[in-house]
Amino acid sequence: MATSFSPTTSLRSIFQSHQNLPKTLLSLPTSSYCAKRFFTSAATYATFTHPRRPLLSKGFLRRRTLLVRAATIEEIEAEKASIEKDAKSRMERTIESVRTNFNSIRTGRANPAMLDKIEVDYYGTPVSLKSIAQISTPDASSLWVKPYDKSSLKIIEKAIVSSDLGMTPNNDGESIRMSIPQLTSERRKELSKIVAKQAEEGKVALRNIRRDALKAYDKLEKEKKLSEDNVKDLSSDLQKLTDEYMKKVDTIFKQKEKELLTV
Repeated sequence: MATSFSPTTSLRSIFQSHQNLPKTLLSLPTSSYCAKRFFTSAATYATFTHPRRPLLSKGFLRRRTLLVRAATIEEIEAEKASIEKDAKSRMERTIESVRTNFNSIRTGRANPAMLDKIEVDYYGTPVSLKSIAQISTPDASSLWVKPYDKSSLKIIEKAIVSSDLGMTPNNDGESIRMSIPQLTSERRKELSKIVAKQAEEGKVALRNIRRDALKAYDKLEKEKKLSEDNVKDLSSDLQKLTDEYMKKVDTIFKQKEKELLTV
């Protein structure tokens, strides 16, 4: 009668359950095995047989076998889902990065996001301006910055002057006000080129994310966890996802370009 066992049952315990097997069966070396694969409903196992040494000489078990647990279908599906989730998460972060870069480029209208990239040396630690001050737009052409800690006014003013925003802060002892100068036609065109470059950099980042996911799928194929057809289907889905995020970059780029060129 066959002995039942789990994927984690040791070879010795299996052999020991057959009391008629000789003791020499339990002491042979386990190196240099040839492998064959077969499947069960619960898991995949690899059967290893010793290529040279026979165990017994007459009509008995001649080669030692060892069962090693391999990946289940559920584990393979989990790996696929992890690759897809990671790719989508990185693409989302890329879109947010592109949007943040666009917001930091000023147009003719005041926008608190224009100060998003400014960092302040707050007690020896660089922190974002928006984390230590309230920023608002009293009207369409001015910004108002009120720090939570009034003693930080001077370092905030210094950080704004050192930035490339081209704005002059007005410190009244309580808060800082800034007027947004109107952009010249030439400056608008220059900023439009900068935005176009940032959009292209975002697209390059998306393509790199797609490349990394494809490499992960290829690795699963080499490990015999995915078939060639599986990889083709997954690659097609990945391309659709990449195209979707490419369109998002184009959309926010056109919106920013419109803001820049509208007088």
